[in-house]
Amino acid sequence: MTTTVIGLGKMGRALAAALVARGYPTTVWNRTPGRAGDLAVTHAATAAEAFAASDLVILCLLDFASVTDVLDGVDLAGRTVVNLTTNTPAEAVKLFALVTERGADYLDGGIMAIPSLIGTPAATVLYSGDESAFQRVEEVLGAFGAARFLGAAPGLAALNDLAMLTGMYGMLGGFVHAAALVRAEGVPVVEFTESLLVPWLNAMFPALMDMAGQIDSGDYMAKESDLAMQVANAGIGEVSRSLGVSTELSDPLFSLMRRRVEQGHGSDDFASVIELLS
Repeated sequence: MTTTVIGLGKMGRALAAALVARGYPTTVWNRTPGRAGDLAVTHAATAAEAFAASDLVILCLLDFASVTDVLDGVDLAGRTVVNLTTNTPAEAVKLFALVTERGADYLDGGIMAIPSLIGTPAATVLYSGDESAFQRVEEVLGAFGAARFLGAAPGLAALNDLAMLTGMYGMLGGFVHAAALVRAEGVPVVEFTESLLVPWLNAMFPALMDMAGQIDSGDYMAKESDLAMQVANAGIGEVSRSLGVSTELSDPLFSLMRRRVEQGHGSDDFASVIELLS
């Protein structure tokens, strides 16, 4: 199958390199020329030429507006268009309609990897949209990493992509606050992270599945540490302020926990905080 990659930022170039490594004839186009480096690809002079060159066209651009600009005026008929640009579920629905109305199949995607992981077993790419199109090009998409089809609703990949990023940023926020605390007392952050924090977090990860079950069932009764106990003292905030560490990351979370207790749910587990978000 012939392939085209539109957009050669760091991620787009990694996608093109993975296709080349698997032996797929690949055409590339980027608004700014010269981004392909030494990749063994065919350089298209225009976006229209790049679309015309291949059965499978992969978009990896800056945003929704960039995608619609590139799609404007090009012949899509008979092609499979895979959009790996980060967008919202609503934008994915709009692109699905735009592309299919012009005679092409559409898949929306979410890349759960950094560029250096593309083409390795550590990379996962989420897809949603036309299932028959996914089955047709799944082997090619496997060049990027594990290909996970989530369903026919076009926005599913974007929804799950953003939800997973939300979980990641929550973890990163907790990490930098923890690192600020130990650094304030002269503890090497690498030593703390390797010997204490990572083993502790690994031990805690199974609790996520327990909380997921509570959320699906609506039964939040705590079996271990309830919310009332968790907010009984303000140790994290007090110690942070005493060390000159900002509580901007932790304050919103503990505010929600205290509000849930004030509403009469002190015997609930942490997962019940979700009811203040929905």
